[in-house]
Amino acid sequence: MDFLSSLHFWGGSALGSVLPFLFVLTVVVFFHELGHFWVARRCGVKIDAFSIGFGPELFGFVDRHGTRWRIAAIPLGGYVRFHGDDSAASTPDHTTLDRMTAAERKVSFFHKPVAQRAAIVAAGPIANFLLAITIFAGIFTIFGKSESPARVHSIQPNSVAATAGFKEGDLVLTIDGRKIETFSDMQRIVTISPGQTLVFVVERNNAQLTLSAVPTLEEHKDRFGNVYRFGRLGITGILDAPKPVGLPKAIALGAAESWFVVDRTLSYLGGVIIGRESADQLGGPLRIAQISGQVASVGFAELLNLTALLSVSIGLLNLFPIPLLDGGHLLFYGIEAIRGRPLSEKVQEFGFRVGLAIVVMLMIVATWNDIVHLTAL
Repeated sequence: MDFLSSLHFWGGSALGSVLPFLFVLTVVVFFHELGHFWVARRCGVKIDAFSIGFGPELFGFVDRHGTRWRIAAIPLGGYVRFHGDDSAASTPDHTTLDRMTAAERKVSFFHKPVAQRAAIVAAGPIANFLLAITIFAGIFTIFGKSESPARVHSIQPNSVAATAGFKEGDLVLTIDGRKIETFSDMQRIVTISPGQTLVFVVERNNAQLTLSAVPTLEEHKDRFGNVYRFGRLGITGILDAPKPVGLPKAIALGAAESWFVVDRTLSYLGGVIIGRESADQLGGPLRIAQISGQVASVGFAELLNLTALLSVSIGLLNLFPIPLLDGGHLLFYGIEAIRGRPLSEKVQEFGFRVGLAIVVMLMIVATWNDIVHLTAL
């Protein structure tokens, strides 16, 4: 299949991927920037622009505080421009800062105390995490959650589970020290751990036993042609129908789901660094657009779930200590708080250039993976 043909995802048209992709990305970006905006306003910072997208403005308006709200032509991100910013990445314009009047300095982001600047920067990723928790909680509240215990119903002959000594009726209590409450909890850990030794504590005949097993690596191709790799033990259970979940518990489950995404992402990246995982799973806008269209064809709830997953990922990515990203700014502010003064302009500029190089490199790798993935379909 050639590359142009591979753009015909859902409904036989690329439009079926573009619209869900724009929905997902716009929601995630809007709430990320809204976090920056909301805290900045409360810290008395003047905000020159709030933009969804980059490039030429399609339409916009100016609010009573003088902020230009704009929708731009390239919908691959967004930014909040504080008074005194030199770019969308919130790098300082030192020439402008030096020429500011006392009144302008009072509302300038770069003249605020380091604690306020750090709070404003951290608010973006925090908003992403809160959005994800809210979406996950809403899904649990509306659709419920299966509470089936992690009890072994049957074991496939000659499977990893059979070799490890599992028996029908065993109740899995913990895996590698993590408490297991439902069969779905056990499935999730096994699925993401192919080739890794897992230590199970199970209850059998009112006694606790410790078993070790290494899930085998298997591949599955879904109806869209995507290939997924996962771990398998060879255990089956009985899954009850999802039960309604109250709001407090739904929020707790939403937080746990968000943390799982963070934990899994960090584990994957760590695996890439040490060579245990392949970097071909890193995807960019094209892959997100493809998945968005496929998920939207299943249902709106699934599209919301993808939005929550992406929101956690964007929040986590922005906390990496890479200059240009929020985490890079927080790194500089942390050094400033320790030293009692900011880093020199020359050092900061060098850091931003290094950060730009890293970001561009990651974008190239992700885009290359996208093209390879799409042309392989």
